[in-house]
Amino acid sequence: MPSPGPGRKPDLSVSQAQYRRRAAQYDRELVPFEPWRVAAIDKLDLCPGESVIDVGCGTGLSFERLRQAVGPEGRIIAFDPCAEMTAQASKRVKLHRWHNIELATAPAHSVRLHGRADAALFHFTHDVLRDAAALRHVLAHLKPGARVVATGLQWAPPWNWAANGFVLMAALYSVSSLEGLSQPWDRLAAHLVDLHVDVAPLGGIFVASGRLPAAGHGAGHAG
Repeated sequence: MPSPGPGRKPDLSVSQAQYRRRAAQYDRELVPFEPWRVAAIDKLDLCPGESVIDVGCGTGLSFERLRQAVGPEGRIIAFDPCAEMTAQASKRVKLHRWHNIELATAPAHSVRLHGRADAALFHFTHDVLRDAAALRHVLAHLKPGARVVATGLQWAPPWNWAANGFVLMAALYSVSSLEGLSQPWDRLAAHLVDLHVDVAPLGGIFVASGRLPAAGHGAGHAG
């Protein structure tokens, strides 16, 4: 299987193979990154009764916190291209008897989405953030003014070789393309206004938050 390279475009088959191997132990692997999940979901500023799209939901690790925010009357629309990952997510949903989560196995560029949601979460979904068609497809199913938050790996400053070593090893294990790791959120930024990017103190992980323009307004730039 080819490894990610700086010029390689995202490859769905590579991504599916990566996560197929990781599905059984994925929850344990993600424990160190949970504070970033919490920060990302908090920035969505969800309210009871709202709907949110969980892009590349994996095993459903975000479901409980998202559901706490939108309540039983809200709606979570989740999808992931890897069947082994969504199988774990489905088990989680059944275990907790959650009835307001719609779960699909499909890639972001072609997943069937109905209606428009109030918010979208892109949690460690680098390949999706670098796929213009996938971004357009997901964002087209959000309401004007919808909140959008993305988090994931990002190159640290060049002098921070330790952080960049961590980013490289994590990326080789979890993404199919290293393209755009300097600013993984820049294609998303073209669609959003009031974009703000927080980066870990030593670099390596980012949280980008913004919103879609209100009807009749254009997108802005990162701040």
